[in-house]
Amino acid sequence: MVDNPNKLSRFWQELKRRKVVRVITVYAAAAFAILEVVSIIVEPLRLPEWTLPFIIVLLCVGFIIAVILSWIYDIHPEGGIVKTEPSNKVKEDVTKPSNSWRIASYISFVVIVVLIALNIFGGRNRVTIDESLAKSIAVLPFQNFSTDPNQESMCLGLTDEIINHLYRIESFEKVVSLTSVLGYRMPNKTVSEIATELGVNYILEGVYKKIDDELFVSAQLIEPMNDSHIWQQDYKRPYTDIMNIQSDIAIQIADHINAFITKEDVERIKKIPTSNQEAYEIVQQYLMNWKEGNMIMIVTGLEQATRAIELDPTYADAHAMKGMALLLGKGIMFGKRFTQSDLIDAKRAIDRAIDLDNESSLAHVAQATFLHFIEWDYVKAETEYRNSIRLAKGKPFSFAGYFLLLQQMNRPEDAFSYSEEIVDWWKGQALRCFVTAGKDEELVDILINRIGKFNLIPASYKGELYLWLGENDSALSCMDIARSESDELFNTNQSQSAYATALYLNGNTASGEHVINQMKKSSQITTSGSPNFNVGAFYSWIGQKDSAFYWLEKAYDAREPGVPWLKVHPAFEILKDDPRYWDLYERTGHKAYDDFMASKNN
Repeated sequence: MVDNPNKLSRFWQELKRRKVVRVITVYAAAAFAILEVVSIIVEPLRLPEWTLPFIIVLLCVGFIIAVILSWIYDIHPEGGIVKTEPSNKVKEDVTKPSNSWRIASYISFVVIVVLIALNIFGGRNRVTIDESLAKSIAVLPFQNFSTDPNQESMCLGLTDEIINHLYRIESFEKVVSLTSVLGYRMPNKTVSEIATELGVNYILEGVYKKIDDELFVSAQLIEPMNDSHIWQQDYKRPYTDIMNIQSDIAIQIADHINAFITKEDVERIKKIPTSNQEAYEIVQQYLMNWKEGNMIMIVTGLEQATRAIELDPTYADAHAMKGMALLLGKGIMFGKRFTQSDLIDAKRAIDRAIDLDNESSLAHVAQATFLHFIEWDYVKAETEYRNSIRLAKGKPFSFAGYFLLLQQMNRPEDAFSYSEEIVDWWKGQALRCFVTAGKDEELVDILINRIGKFNLIPASYKGELYLWLGENDSALSCMDIARSESDELFNTNQSQSAYATALYLNGNTASGEHVINQMKKSSQITTSGSPNFNVGAFYSWIGQKDSAFYWLEKAYDAREPGVPWLKVHPAFEILKDDPRYWDLYERTGHKAYDDFMASKNN
């Protein structure tokens, strides 16, 4: 047995004789080094995500070739490449081992050991995190250091998209919505105080600066409890790379706090909605208008939406924006009477948005808006609103419509649960919930003392709310203030109806009728703002039932968007003993919703 070594031993000796082992050692060290370098440069050089797998495949192929060549050939000590003779033809190996090969082998071995140790124990300078902490985070609004004020929408959009990416990673237990962090744009509190107020364990803060065609973004992830800076990254990229930056930040956050993230999560986060920067900016500005309550820009966005579609016909959000602009600008709020062509165009744009990207939150909220205000299908509308909220944490347009729907369907407590998520300019709408929930005293306290988030309620809103409470004197006082202060909402049909009612019920019947007659004239020109419905509300308030039903039927025929208020508006309480009310109630989708809720509860 000793004179006849086994085959495995002979094979090992042959590998060493042919210096294959040394080649493998050197090649492995070089491969390790190459992979480390590639992993480091992929992000700064914006190399495609397939770069690292491609390099690995190349190194594997190269390994096979290196082994084969080292088996067949050798480098002669005196220079040149020679073919290695089989062992049975070599009587005695008198060639001295090459010192260069020996040194290379030793160095390679050391390199491999060091790289393995660094990867196992070094962690690339990662901070050890407390695994017991829940994965909860707030992304504070990035500070805009750009000199161009128009970049504010892009800066806020960056924050918004990072929040949305994190929200859809299931391993995160809490991601604070954009609406909730907007109050920390210029914080005068410490990060620890903010984290405590928001109830989170991690805070992301950052700065944004655009100079010419370059974008500078710095992001910093902090664990306030231990005052630990977990991760920090500076990005210097072309401005057109903003969508990739926000995706990378979200992935880096998940990675550095050890949040489980699936392959599907990564693919969804890295998905780019459009390759056209100008089209993306148009949509971001539209969303910014929602956040700031710039209703004129919201409803007149049709031209901009059309421009965005021209720039990128496959951009789902641009089509959804067009649908919303048509709905809001040509019927629900402003503009003239809806035509069949307008409805078809709006529906076509919304359907196109859904077809292009079924995960577009804006597309689903546009679909919900159409179902809610045009088709009066409240069951399907609720489904679409919830889809939009699921897909986009804290986007104001998602919550605003759903919040209204819950109020109109007489679900004030459910509406209350979303009151923190709606933007400040929409807070006045929240107060109607106090009336439908029977919290009259609490509402009066808010109206008088301007408590907390309700300290900026427009006078016209206050006047209408006092009317809902039966406080007619206070209603008229607030409406007079709204008129004298040029309150923007005062001239809406909703406020004019409340003003006419307050005048009439306080004895100034002629002035009240004059205001209503003006609304009747406007109803012949436009159905935007629901003039017929609000005239009907006036006649119901003053007890003229037949006139109320006449105008409510006109509102039904014109499919006015105010009709969903039929269920809970206190003006119509006196109509509920009349069969005509319940007939209209059923035709406007309310009974179908009641039946649906009853089936859910059973």
